[in-house]
Amino acid sequence: VALVGKNGAGKTTLTRIFMKMEAAQGSMTIGHNVDIGYYAQNQAEELDGNLTVFETLDEVAVGEIRKRLRSILGSFLFSGEDADKKVRVLSGGEKARLALCKLLLHPYNLLILDEPTNHLDIRAKEVLKGALKAYDGTLIIVSHDRDFLSDLTEMVYEVTPNGLKQYIGDIKQFLHEKHATSIRAYESKKGSTVANPGAATSNKKQDTTTNKETYSARKERERTERKLKNAIKKYETRVQEKEAETKLLDTEMASIDANDRQKLTELAYQYEAVQQALYDAIEKWTKATEQLESLPKNV
Repeated sequence: VALVGKNGAGKTTLTRIFMKMEAAQGSMTIGHNVDIGYYAQNQAEELDGNLTVFETLDEVAVGEIRKRLRSILGSFLFSGEDADKKVRVLSGGEKARLALCKLLLHPYNLLILDEPTNHLDIRAKEVLKGALKAYDGTLIIVSHDRDFLSDLTEMVYEVTPNGLKQYIGDIKQFLHEKHATSIRAYESKKGSTVANPGAATSNKKQDTTTNKETYSARKERERTERKLKNAIKKYETRVQEKEAETKLLDTEMASIDANDRQKLTELAYQYEAVQQALYDAIEKWTKATEQLESLPKNV
């Protein structure tokens, strides 16, 4: 399940209510034998900096899985001597990977993940996505990352001022219904406004000559409309180009030897630049679309 909503809608608050970390009105009943694991946005900071990477997992692992800890760490990109590093010297991305790996070691049957891809590079995201696909329980995920959620969730719940709204299907289908190219574009899109019936009645009473467009005003509106439509087309093309570049970088990073740190770093910088260009194009597309929709039909 993907949990989405406009900024400030209360997605994180809702996850905290599930964990009884936030007070709320009403009641909530947890199903029989449901064991919930929770990953908060600051979860990585809760790790014990004095332990090593290996010790962090060893203190929670039980049974036969303890024999495979180094193999599991390797699958989360902690290879060789990395397992013996102190947690306090790890980067933000490495701590996030370790915290997620630790969470997945516990036999929870429901995982609630609040922005799990923060601080993760593309390779780490793919590792996490693969692990979650193999997970046998229920997932509730809050994320801004459309590509991460794609093919991972089967249902979307939208957090709105009037409560939760359910959408059956993948995140891409949800965004298509919302006419948005990304989750960030959906979040920044303004809701439609309701016309004031009283104002409409009042307008009808005005002299009809004041409601008609003047020639110059109509021409100006048409020029603005053409300009915005051209801008929308241009930014749509740019979004498609940057999404294609992202997929190429994804493929390239997936095929590189994990030990080739220099090449991975170079590609990570390229990926970050492409993502920034993608977000910029989406924001400009959203702004132009909103301006076009707000143009008056008549002056």
